[in-house]
Amino acid sequence: MKRTPYEPPAQPVLGQVFDALLVLGLVLVTLYLPLLLKLAGSGTISDIADKPSWETLGQNPVMAGQWEKLGFDPASAATIVGTRFDYSFSWIGFAVTALVIVGYFVAMLRWSDREYRDVIAERFGENPTDGAAPER
Repeated sequence: MKRTPYEPPAQPVLGQVFDALLVLGLVLVTLYLPLLLKLAGSGTISDIADKPSWETLGQNPVMAGQWEKLGFDPASAATIVGTRFDYSFSWIGFAVTALVIVGYFVAMLRWSDREYRDVIAERFGENPTDGAAPER
């Protein structure tokens, strides 16, 4: 039994432009939404001494000299030196992210299984182990 060759659906140019703009919009929303909702980029830890000196800030004489060349004294440099990014890690967030990615991958494979099999059958025949060359 000969199968009809797979013919992908044709899409007009306007549909392609719409799809490209939609994907671009989704990417921008995905990238900016965590920033707009203050879910990313705001974690800092401040460790500022009451009476800062170069020694309490952990700066050696060479470092202090460089700070002074930039116009900073210990009091004005204390907020810069004492503010650090918070690199805390959430195992629950990691697990949820991994679950979503693996779930999406499995769902895509299951939904696309029939299409994959149709394309493979068209290109390589019904039973690729029988040794027969595919028809062209």
